[in-house]
Amino acid sequence: MNFLRNTLAVIVGLAIAGLIITLGIRAFPQWVTFDAFAPFEHWQRFLESMKGDDAFFGFLLFISGLGTTVGGVISAMIVKYAKVAYAILIGFIMLFIAMLDVIIFPYHPTFYKISIFLTFFPFSWIGGKIVSVIYERKKKKLKKA
Repeated sequence: MNFLRNTLAVIVGLAIAGLIITLGIRAFPQWVTFDAFAPFEHWQRFLESMKGDDAFFGFLLFISGLGTTVGGVISAMIVKYAKVAYAILIGFIMLFIAMLDVIIFPYHPTFYKISIFLTFFPFSWIGGKIVSVIYERKKKKLKKA
Protein backbone atom coordinates (compact mmCIF):
# COMPACT_ATOMS: atom_id res chain seq x y z
CA MET A 1 0.00 0.00 0.00
CA ASN A 2 2.89 2.38 0.72
CA PHE A 3 4.20 1.83 -2.81
CA LEU A 4 0.94 3.06 -4.32
CA ARG A 5 0.79 5.98 -1.91
CA ASN A 6 4.38 7.01 -2.68
CA THR A 7 3.85 6.64 -6.43
CA LEU A 8 0.71 8.75 -6.20
CA ALA A 9 2.62 11.35 -4.18
CA VAL A 10 5.30 11.67 -6.87
CA ILE A 11 2.75 11.87 -9.70
CA VAL A 12 0.66 14.49 -7.88
CA GLY A 13 3.77 16.50 -6.94
CA LEU A 14 4.98 16.54 -10.54
CA ALA A 15 1.51 17.45 -11.83
CA ILE A 16 1.22 20.35 -9.38
CA ALA A 17 4.71 21.61 -10.28
CA GLY A 18 3.88 21.40 -14.00
CA LEU A 19 0.57 23.19 -13.47
CA ILE A 20 2.21 26.03 -11.56
CA ILE A 21 4.86 26.45 -14.26
CA THR A 22 2.18 26.45 -16.96
CA LEU A 23 0.06 29.02 -15.12
CA GLY A 24 3.16 31.13 -14.50
CA ILE A 25 4.04 31.22 -18.18
CA ARG A 26 0.48 32.18 -19.08
CA ALA A 27 0.43 34.95 -16.46
CA PHE A 28 1.92 37.52 -18.84
CA PRO A 29 -0.11 37.95 -22.05
CA GLN A 30 2.85 39.36 -24.01
CA TRP A 31 4.61 36.00 -23.63
CA VAL A 32 1.67 33.94 -24.89
CA THR A 33 2.43 33.08 -28.50
CA PHE A 34 0.14 30.05 -28.66
CA ASP A 35 -3.59 29.30 -28.60
CA ALA A 36 -3.66 26.14 -26.48
CA PHE A 37 -3.68 26.21 -22.66
CA ALA A 38 -0.36 24.42 -22.19
CA PRO A 39 2.73 26.09 -23.65
CA PHE A 40 4.46 22.71 -23.73
CA GLU A 41 2.44 21.64 -26.78
CA HIS A 42 4.26 24.28 -28.86
CA TRP A 43 7.40 24.49 -26.77
CA GLN A 44 9.94 24.76 -29.60
CA ARG A 45 8.15 27.64 -31.33
CA PHE A 46 7.48 29.27 -27.97
CA LEU A 47 11.15 29.13 -26.90
CA GLU A 48 12.25 30.35 -30.29
CA SER A 49 9.98 33.39 -29.93
CA MET A 50 11.40 34.03 -26.43
CA LYS A 51 15.03 33.78 -27.58
CA GLY A 52 16.93 36.77 -26.28
CA ASP A 53 14.30 37.68 -23.67
CA ASP A 54 16.32 37.25 -20.49
CA ALA A 55 13.43 38.49 -18.33
CA PHE A 56 11.32 35.54 -19.46
CA PHE A 57 14.01 33.00 -18.63
CA GLY A 58 14.62 34.63 -15.25
CA PHE A 59 10.91 34.44 -14.51
CA LEU A 60 10.87 30.84 -15.76
CA LEU A 61 13.57 30.01 -13.21
CA PHE A 62 11.56 31.70 -10.46
CA ILE A 63 8.28 30.03 -11.36
CA SER A 64 10.04 26.67 -11.75
CA GLY A 65 11.50 27.05 -8.27
CA LEU A 66 8.11 27.97 -6.88
CA GLY A 67 6.43 25.07 -8.67
CA THR A 68 9.08 22.64 -7.47
CA THR A 69 8.70 23.88 -3.89
CA VAL A 70 4.92 23.47 -3.93
CA GLY A 71 5.20 20.11 -5.70
CA GLY A 72 7.70 18.99 -3.06
CA VAL A 73 5.37 20.15 -0.26
CA ILE A 74 2.40 18.29 -1.73
CA SER A 75 4.46 15.16 -2.30
CA ALA A 76 5.87 15.27 1.23
CA MET A 77 2.39 15.70 2.69
CA ILE A 78 1.11 12.59 0.90
CA VAL A 79 3.93 10.17 1.75
CA LYS A 80 4.10 8.61 5.19
CA TYR A 81 7.87 8.33 5.68
CA ALA A 82 10.96 10.02 4.18
CA LYS A 83 9.13 13.23 3.40
CA VAL A 84 12.22 15.25 2.51
CA ALA A 85 13.52 12.45 0.28
CA TYR A 86 10.35 12.37 -1.79
CA ALA A 87 10.33 16.16 -2.09
CA ILE A 88 13.92 16.00 -3.33
CA LEU A 89 12.87 13.30 -5.80
CA ILE A 90 10.41 15.81 -7.28
CA GLY A 91 13.31 18.25 -7.67
CA PHE A 92 15.53 15.65 -9.34
CA ILE A 93 12.82 14.66 -11.81
CA MET A 94 12.11 18.30 -12.62
CA LEU A 95 15.86 18.94 -13.01
CA PHE A 96 16.09 15.97 -15.40
CA ILE A 97 13.20 17.35 -17.47
CA ALA A 98 14.82 20.82 -17.51
CA MET A 99 18.16 19.32 -18.61
CA LEU A 100 16.41 17.47 -21.44
CA ASP A 101 14.76 20.75 -22.42
CA VAL A 102 18.12 22.53 -22.51
CA ILE A 103 19.71 19.71 -24.51
CA ILE A 104 16.89 19.35 -27.05
CA PHE A 105 16.07 23.03 -27.60
CA PRO A 106 19.06 25.36 -28.15
CA TYR A 107 17.23 28.60 -27.37
CA HIS A 108 18.08 28.95 -23.66
CA PRO A 109 20.59 31.57 -22.48
CA THR A 110 23.71 30.42 -20.65
CA PHE A 111 22.64 31.80 -17.27
CA TYR A 112 19.49 29.64 -17.47
CA LYS A 113 21.47 26.51 -18.30
CA ILE A 114 23.65 27.04 -15.24
CA SER A 115 20.92 28.23 -12.91
CA ILE A 116 18.64 25.21 -13.31
CA PHE A 117 21.11 23.25 -11.20
CA LEU A 118 20.85 25.88 -8.49
CA THR A 119 17.06 26.05 -8.64
CA PHE A 120 15.33 22.66 -8.74
CA PHE A 121 17.21 20.68 -6.09
CA PRO A 122 17.38 23.39 -3.38
CA PHE A 123 13.77 24.53 -3.85
CA SER A 124 12.42 20.99 -3.62
CA TRP A 125 14.54 20.43 -0.51
CA ILE A 126 13.02 23.56 1.02
CA GLY A 127 9.55 22.19 0.25
CA GLY A 128 10.38 18.93 2.02
CA LYS A 129 11.86 20.75 5.00
CA ILE A 130 8.74 22.91 5.34
CA VAL A 131 6.57 19.82 5.72
CA SER A 132 9.12 18.12 7.96
CA VAL A 133 9.23 21.10 10.34
CA ILE A 134 5.44 21.35 10.42
CA TYR A 135 5.08 17.64 11.23
CA GLU A 136 7.77 17.80 13.92
CA ARG A 137 6.03 20.75 15.60
CA LYS A 138 2.76 18.88 15.43
CA LYS A 139 4.34 15.84 17.14
CA LYS A 140 5.78 18.03 19.91
CA LYS A 141 2.39 19.63 20.55
CA LEU A 142 0.75 16.20 20.73
CA LYS A 143 3.36 14.95 23.21
CA LYS A 144 2.83 17.97 25.49
CA ALA A 145 -0.93 17.54 25.52
